[in-house]
Amino acid sequence: MKEKIQTAGTLFQRYCSPAALATGVAALIVGILLFIPPVNGYADNGDFYRMMYHVGLYHRLDQPYIMVDQMNLTYGIMQHFNENNAALFSSQPLFIRPAIWLNQLVFSQAVFDIRFQALIYYVLFLGTLYLVVRALTTGRAIRQYVVALVCVFVFADSSYTLYFNSLFGESVMVITGMAVVATLLLLAKARPGLEKWRRGGLLLLFTISAIVLITVKQQNAPLALSYLVMALGLLPLMTKRGKFVVGGSMALLLMTGVATYALITPEFQNINSYQSMTRGVLLLDKDPGKALKDNGINPQFALLRKSTYYQSYQSVNTRSQYMQKFFINRFDFMWILRFYMSHPETFGRILDLAAKDGQLTQVKAVSNYPARSGYPKQAQTHYFTGFSTLMGTFFPAKFAFYVLFVVVFIGLYAAGAYVGFRRHQPWLIMKLAIVAGLSSIIIGVMIISVVGDGDADLAKHLFMVAQSTDWLLLILLSDINNKTLFHEPSVSR
Repeated sequence: MKEKIQTAGTLFQRYCSPAALATGVAALIVGILLFIPPVNGYADNGDFYRMMYHVGLYHRLDQPYIMVDQMNLTYGIMQHFNENNAALFSSQPLFIRPAIWLNQLVFSQAVFDIRFQALIYYVLFLGTLYLVVRALTTGRAIRQYVVALVCVFVFADSSYTLYFNSLFGESVMVITGMAVVATLLLLAKARPGLEKWRRGGLLLLFTISAIVLITVKQQNAPLALSYLVMALGLLPLMTKRGKFVVGGSMALLLMTGVATYALITPEFQNINSYQSMTRGVLLLDKDPGKALKDNGINPQFALLRKSTYYQSYQSVNTRSQYMQKFFINRFDFMWILRFYMSHPETFGRILDLAAKDGQLTQVKAVSNYPARSGYPKQAQTHYFTGFSTLMGTFFPAKFAFYVLFVVVFIGLYAAGAYVGFRRHQPWLIMKLAIVAGLSSIIIGVMIISVVGDGDADLAKHLFMVAQSTDWLLLILLSDINNKTLFHEPSVSR
């Protein structure tokens, strides 16, 4: 019996790699969530209209539309010219429009089932997860399969994959955020003799994934700087010609970030400015009226404390000329940042507020079930949410801990990079660049989110904080497992 088990195990290791195992397990777990009744996803919190009107969708008149309380599985497809202008610049329609075309080809010309969109994300997610496991494992020892299953536990968590059945931009960020780091790690592991086409393909996938991620949401524009830091680690791996190509990729990322920021519409600038004050400066400052007066703004505007731009019942019209002239136009991002720098106690409190939401990847304000599922309004699924629950419960919710966390990681991998520099092993230098880039995302996104929009919709704004934290933990686990923290991998595939 023992011999049969050993033989079966040997055959399994021969014909099923850790990456293939992870992909198969994730396909089953995520497929049940997205396609098997009761189908799960995220309900509309009021943001869906930005994409719906852009791609020609609308809420059907023959079905109830209940915002937040229940998710909609189907939407109407406009049968006439779409006169709506895009509410914002985004790469997200690149994924929604093919889903609509597929829907029209095999299902209906007039009704869009959002599961067709989920199918496209599902396929891309599985392909990306395969790359992730290839990047984090070396060989086919039993411990490599354990790492593969940990990757499934982390990235197939329903708090991530629920986005696929929604119109939130995070659905794209799940996949591209995984792809960016996985391709860099695969490039770092590649031997100099690796086929040029494969090396070029990985670099192209990195560039495209980063550009799509930066442009999917305008708040992602600063991420271009973090990906530039990561891309710097590629330079020691490349020939002179390769360095030129990497330089072109970096320039393209920088231009993408600048263009994404420049294309932020005045409406969104007003929303962010208003809420950065009412849901930020005024929210936690002990004397909000004095804070305004000291900076040349009428202290009576302190009465707007805790309000949002689109709040149902407002004491004033937030889009009036008066509000523009005497309130919103009196401050900007740099004004808010200078205020926090001169009021470190207030800044510390709002950063701790952000830290509490840093690992809350599952959107709690909306339902995960459709109307006919039999579940009550605003019901949340707990299917395969073990990792997100664990991180949300036990990861320390203090900004100071996040700072300590990234300092420890950078210090650890800086020591490895020093060893790599002495031994002429660019793999170790590349990993420092990746870790530094991920660390800058964690700290930078927290600061930019609270300075740019206060605590409004904070958990969604901090999505990349959670994913970057997951990546750091997985990279460390992989290096400990493969004994590559201070050494190049002995096998590269």
